[in-house]
Amino acid sequence: MMQLPRLYPILDAACFPDPAAMFAAADELTAAGCTLLQYRNKSGNARRMLEKARELRARLGASAKLVMIMNDRADLCLAAQYDGLHVGQDDLLPESARRIIGPARWLGVSTHNPEQLAEADKTTADYLAIGPIFATTSKANPDPVVGLEGLRRARELTRKPLVAIGGITRANARSVIEAGADSVAVISDLLRDPRKSAEEFLRLLG
Repeated sequence: MMQLPRLYPILDAACFPDPAAMFAAADELTAAGCTLLQYRNKSGNARRMLEKARELRARLGASAKLVMIMNDRADLCLAAQYDGLHVGQDDLLPESARRIIGPARWLGVSTHNPEQLAEADKTTADYLAIGPIFATTSKANPDPVVGLEGLRRARELTRKPLVAIGGITRANARSVIEAGADSVAVISDLLRDPRKSAEEFLRLLG
């Protein structure tokens, strides 16, 4: 079974004023000790997304331990030579994504309720995500909050590694791990001073 790092940073292109700021944040996160990064871009065209994804990979390529995950796009995952793909409920079905990326790359699936999680558990996904755990500002139309109780229920439904996402900060991250998550996905609370923030997360999460 794959080993997820405790901290799962997501680089959302929409959160940065320009690509240079995103690249700088990526450099800081890896300098802090992060071993996995997800690149998420919901609004760019495919050519520009691929260009930025490749540049990100090239900049961070010296770090042999770093796992790079592409959000949504199986084609760009392959083209940018990323290590894995993460799909949501409105993206490719997990098994369709698996056929494209092959058996060696990581595959993650987002879920938002027990039914979705139980369904995703039957697939070849390597890990599952559940959320939003808390209220989040990272999505325009977020799914209903599942809370720590929903996370505990999710933990009972799968033996696969579980990533908690949605409104997770340094103030509540420890409670999320204690409720059963293997890893916490974070966007907003890593934006300000990414290196210092990530170091604090890593200390808190042990």
